[in-house]
Amino acid sequence: MDPMELTALAIFIGVYAFIMSEKIHRTVAAMFGASIILLLKVVPWEKVPDYLDLDTILLLAGMMVVVNIARESGLFEYIAIKTAKLSKGSPMRVLLLFSVVTAFISAFLDNVTTVLLLTPMLLYITKKMDIDPVPFLLSEIFASNIGGTATLIGDPPNIMIGSAAGLSFNEFLLNMGPIALVDLFATVAIIYLAYRAEMKVHEDVESMAMTIMSLDERDAIKDPVLFKKSIAVLIGVVIGFFFHDKLGVEPAVIALTGASVLLLWGGTSPEHALEKVEWATLFFFGGLFIIVGSLVETGVISQVSRWMVNHIHGEGEAILIISWFSAISSSVVDNIPFTATMIPLIKAMAGYLNTYPLWWALSLGACLGGNGTAIGASANVVVIGIAYREGIRITFSDFLKVGMTIMIVTVAIGTAIIWFRYVGL
Repeated sequence: MDPMELTALAIFIGVYAFIMSEKIHRTVAAMFGASIILLLKVVPWEKVPDYLDLDTILLLAGMMVVVNIARESGLFEYIAIKTAKLSKGSPMRVLLLFSVVTAFISAFLDNVTTVLLLTPMLLYITKKMDIDPVPFLLSEIFASNIGGTATLIGDPPNIMIGSAAGLSFNEFLLNMGPIALVDLFATVAIIYLAYRAEMKVHEDVESMAMTIMSLDERDAIKDPVLFKKSIAVLIGVVIGFFFHDKLGVEPAVIALTGASVLLLWGGTSPEHALEKVEWATLFFFGGLFIIVGSLVETGVISQVSRWMVNHIHGEGEAILIISWFSAISSSVVDNIPFTATMIPLIKAMAGYLNTYPLWWALSLGACLGGNGTAIGASANVVVIGIAYREGIRITFSDFLKVGMTIMIVTVAIGTAIIWFRYVGL
């Protein structure tokens, strides 16, 4: 390795160690690491835009503003009470219902947008039921990443893979949809087994059910006019996300447009709306993108990927290696540059292997690997950031214990399905 490669790798490992130890706030660690990389010119300043994923950062910022304004109207409390009534006060039903809803929405919308919309509702329900919100927040994170695996538009790596390999929406749904469905219910079962003690209500179940059913969702509406305007803007934003590719507009532009329209139409003070934006989360992403970008810029990721591909012999072995290598890598680095690195390598294997199942292996690992660690996917960081702001602490080690188990189980299930479908016994 040359000095620049060693520097990039050392900074990445150092920042990751600080994040894991939690002795330094993850945002501070990421910003410090990124500043060192820029000072040493590991990533030239003119190339920062190539690695600083502004679409993700501005999408987050725009949706945070929309969600913050909508929250002021009581919209999320309203939906939360309706959902709680469907569960009839049962924590297990809440867990299952929110997991299914999160996964379904994440299959068609950006995972970050999904958790930004649903997390406030989940926190409201768990507070009303007086139960520990941590298992429900973790289940939401895992479900969002699993749901995003199911479709072509569910997660950025799938969009990249679909474009590179010429795969259709229906092909993704038929190949990855069944895997996501099985993985979702396996995940809910694991969460329940791991946290069943924490999901017990602190009073008689019948009494809790009566309390939940007696709630009137209409009482949650604080500002009826803003309530209606928030619904209208959210519907417009969701429709925009569905058709952004046909409109030729980036999702971030749609989110920012929704935020500006709601600020203008709703009459909310911009200072008030912006002060609740998760700035620490946005700066963390900015720093992390630059740090991971240094690994791409210096060729570290490319070298590791080429070494892996050079040791593949046979289609079955390729499925195993690509899925697990992708999962492990995507649990510690951003899956977008990783996927971009892997795509040409898989294309190069077309001369001696059937690469069709390898694309599904790459999608599986890149999307589900994010469940392994607290910083493995954008949704993880966003939910943990919101929880922290509400006084709920989910440590890196706490997440790792259950997240790594979920990752291993779900990737194993997905790999087995792909293997038996395309290789057989």
